[in-house]
Amino acid sequence: MAKSKTKAPPPIARNRRASHDYELSDRFEAGIVLEGWELKSIRSGKAQLADSYVMIRDGEAWLYGATITPLVSASTHVIANPIRMRKLLLHKKEIARLFAETSQKGYTCVATSLYWKSNKVKCEVALAKGKKAHDKRASERDRDWKREQGRVLKHSA
Repeated sequence: MAKSKTKAPPPIARNRRASHDYELSDRFEAGIVLEGWELKSIRSGKAQLADSYVMIRDGEAWLYGATITPLVSASTHVIANPIRMRKLLLHKKEIARLFAETSQKGYTCVATSLYWKSNKVKCEVALAKGKKAHDKRASERDRDWKREQGRVLKHSA
């Protein structure tokens, strides 16, 4: 009997700016170390990945700039820091590859989305190269053209 394809759950948070500012190449799935109040806040949709990036320090990957706003009811007994750096869980080979690629000029590592995988929160990390202004205009033009094609095909059918 064939397995039925299930739809992937929607992401918790997405970094849309990353695909606009960078040319994304390789993607990695990383676990993320969270505290209890952070998990409760994520469940209620209080996570943002805007301006977040990944740094490799001492052989470990760290997520900077991700904001998880604390809930008033869930974080009464702890001092919550919404923008603290969070450790990412990756294999050593993946960390070595990220380190080698980001040490090259023009490459960086950004977090593109947070999502659920069973009962765990995963972070999608991508290697990225910065776009120039003319590259951004070209991708905008392509996006507008695809939208226009969709409109034309919709009305002609």
